[in-house]
Amino acid sequence: MINGTVSALQESFGTTAVGSGFNVSSMLLGCAAGAFMAGRIADFFGRRIALFVSAALFIVSAFGSGIATSSGEFVVYRLIGGLAVGAASIICPAYISEIAPARYRGRLASLQQMAIVLGLFAAFLSNYLLAAYAGGASAELFFGYQAWRWMFWSELVFVALFLAGLFFIPESPRFLVAAGRIKEAEGVLTRVSHAHDAPEKVEEIRFTLKRERRPAMRDILDEATRKVRPVVWVGLGLAALQQLVGINVVFYYGEVLWRAAGFTEGHALLINVIGGIINVSATVGAILLVDRWGRKPLLLLGAGGMALMLGTLALVFSNAEVGADGNLALTGAQGTTALIAANLYIVFFGISWGPVMWVMLGEMFPNQVRGAALSLAGLSQWGTNFLVTTTFPILLVHIGLGGAYSIYAVFGCLAAFFAWKFVSETKGKTLEQMQ
Repeated sequence: MINGTVSALQESFGTTAVGSGFNVSSMLLGCAAGAFMAGRIADFFGRRIALFVSAALFIVSAFGSGIATSSGEFVVYRLIGGLAVGAASIICPAYISEIAPARYRGRLASLQQMAIVLGLFAAFLSNYLLAAYAGGASAELFFGYQAWRWMFWSELVFVALFLAGLFFIPESPRFLVAAGRIKEAEGVLTRVSHAHDAPEKVEEIRFTLKRERRPAMRDILDEATRKVRPVVWVGLGLAALQQLVGINVVFYYGEVLWRAAGFTEGHALLINVIGGIINVSATVGAILLVDRWGRKPLLLLGAGGMALMLGTLALVFSNAEVGADGNLALTGAQGTTALIAANLYIVFFGISWGPVMWVMLGEMFPNQVRGAALSLAGLSQWGTNFLVTTTFPILLVHIGLGGAYSIYAVFGCLAAFFAWKFVSETKGKTLEQMQ
């Protein structure tokens, strides 16, 4: 939702470029904290309880962001929302992986990213329609409130659906086994994945969990060497690189980005909607391919494609002329090239690092380590997201769009090398086989 409100917030609160960047990125500090705490909360109280808390925080944030009268007040509500987003982003892929049969797990875990991109599309479309109806994000809409406030309040519709859905899902069988609730675990497994061999599956889970003690943060250390397990470093790297390729610059600052490239506010918001449709379509492709091609091939394909498209954008923006209004003026084929490259970049992200990173975080860690490792991976993902999002307005002022996209293109190349060198394939393995 923040995408369509950045300029209106800057006008309403009188913030500078740095202040505007913090209005956007402050939520990500909450996300990092929420992700870091979520794994531990889910280990002690269960996945469902943690998600119910997340839903309550979503409600407070959505309503509060719309009633905020100052930048400081707005940031507080954004931080609260960040706790919710961070917690949900870590618990959902873990929950799906723990429920799903191995042969379907990649596709089902990809639904995490499908939910994200459908949410992005709904946000882009809602912002576009509300701004068009009101005559701009800063214009008054219903009951004398500006359109940007209604953009945040529209989140409440989806929060209500999320909250309602939580009443119908079972608890994770792996959490139930860890908590000693064996009969309940057998019941869940019988219902969702192991109708004929639930008791045997429970015993397999019990063996791998090593239930002498509860999971703890120290589990990320190898028992023999007392060093951080290599698989944890791989998870941290995947989480960070997903953000360092600059994807959320497109999602958070799309309207600002395209206006800086010379488009009007209306056209910029419409481009966001088109990008949202493309992102959804690409994620459908990932769901179809992730259990056929595997995780590693998709990561390699996506990183290479993103690096190429980011390099193309960097060249276009670096060679564009600056208009009298200070914005870039994309002339001739430059505008068409930029739009095609930006949307192909979204395609490459949507079929690879978008969903596959979440799939792998949900399945790659051993049972005993999962909660602690997910907490650290979530901290890495959202912390890097904060870094990229906060620095983009500064980069835009000092080195321009061309310079910013050059940096993201370099990280695209690094992502390809990282996937080739350090990522192991997990397709078709049960969680217990990954021990």
